[in-house]
Amino acid sequence: MSTDLESISSSSIVIVGAGPAGLAAASTLTAAGRPCVLIDMSVRPGGQFWRHPGTDLVLASKTKENQGHHHWSAFTQMRSQLEDAARSGLLDYRPGQQVWAIEQDADKHFLLYLTESVRSQGAPRPAPVAVSTLILATGAYDRQLPFPGWTLPGVMAAGGVQALLKSSRVPAGLRPVVAGTGPFLMPVAAGLARAGAEHIQVCDANSLTGWARDPWGAVQAPSKGLEGVEYAGSFLRHRVRMRMRTAVVAAMGDGRVEAVRLARLTRDGSVIQGSEWEIPADLVATGWGFTPSLELPLALGTATRVDTDGSLIVDADPDGRTSVPGLLAAGEIVGVAGAVQALTQGELAALAALSDSGASVSASRRRKLHSRSRRGARFARAMNKAAPVPQNWSSWLTDETIVCRCEEVTHGVLKQMPTDLDAQEPRTLRVAGRAGMGMCQGRVCGFAVSCLGHREGGDRVAELTSLGRRPVAAPVPLAEIAQTPSQLQISGTGAQ
Repeated sequence: MSTDLESISSSSIVIVGAGPAGLAAASTLTAAGRPCVLIDMSVRPGGQFWRHPGTDLVLASKTKENQGHHHWSAFTQMRSQLEDAARSGLLDYRPGQQVWAIEQDADKHFLLYLTESVRSQGAPRPAPVAVSTLILATGAYDRQLPFPGWTLPGVMAAGGVQALLKSSRVPAGLRPVVAGTGPFLMPVAAGLARAGAEHIQVCDANSLTGWARDPWGAVQAPSKGLEGVEYAGSFLRHRVRMRMRTAVVAAMGDGRVEAVRLARLTRDGSVIQGSEWEIPADLVATGWGFTPSLELPLALGTATRVDTDGSLIVDADPDGRTSVPGLLAAGEIVGVAGAVQALTQGELAALAALSDSGASVSASRRRKLHSRSRRGARFARAMNKAAPVPQNWSSWLTDETIVCRCEEVTHGVLKQMPTDLDAQEPRTLRVAGRAGMGMCQGRVCGFAVSCLGHREGGDRVAELTSLGRRPVAAPVPLAEIAQTPSQLQISGTGAQ
């Protein structure tokens, strides 16, 4: 182990991510008297789900801090508890820091290399951290699909629109179209309506009848049904138009989005001939579910599997233990299922860490949490069946449609590669055609490239792993890499 690593108490547990799962894990550990370190890239706790403005903005805008949030009391209770734990020394909370690389040393300690996600002029570089027990709760980000015109200013990820609303109280547009699939479209549209947007159109590529594919799973999360009723009431008050089996198949505009082309879809996502029409819009918020953030677990060689929504997730046991001893996972990286499920999994992971260290853990509490987690997983499966990515979404693309924004790789180029370069699977498309090789390293286009390059009978886990493995997990100055201990391997081939 390098001598310049920060010394962490052998009894401490490090948690990465301060969203619902990470906060639940930290609250459980500190309530049991176990010291822990909580590392998070944001300057305020809550993750993307409980992203909220600072006190100054709340006072200036005269709006409540919890506006647009669900389960806010759970957050404030955990926040208060963790503030007390920080004052007593049980919690070492590190906001504004991000793990940009991770590995294990010969003694099986996890080595976490940190950078400042919010850089302060002249601030010292955070020292690497070594720990024997690690809980990863790194969340997920918006899954995007390309379509003609999606690179125009004014076309945004639905999560980005929601983040702007929650943190700054600013709508990204006043005549929006919210499109894609899944329940997340509803809070985005409701938030825009509350912020003053008008003529809002919500376009879901699937139908509400999709929930009938798994009715038992659909009723496993009653709170979700209540939220749906709440959004339906908001849509009625603000005259939000919701269209099912409809998609944005193109965005148009001179310098920024000014209009969109909508189309009715068949069940498999094919455009119904003659069903296309155009409407004005100054914002297109698109979301096709979420992609778990697996850079850190993949760097450690954690076993993975493909979930029912087509995402690659960490393969963990019901308590969050992974295939790597000492490494636990919670929240969206073990399956996108919402905040309530993430809270449950965060607590389970913390209890597992306590149990593995010899501490006494309530068996009845674990049974209750396991039952809740099973119900949450059943609901998530029902949701994924009701709102899948349409099978024929690529039929909306033209040869000129850019798939990889960073490297400006078009759909036409990718279509020719199997013939021109014998590129027969997603990894080859990426290496030979540079799709996913730019600044975002495939975070935006990776899922689309994996779909476009997939061949019947291909190993889906291997395909998604090859596109999701990023040894440098976050943007970091070259100076920090140069000053990093020499044992860190920063290439997929093991070269130092």
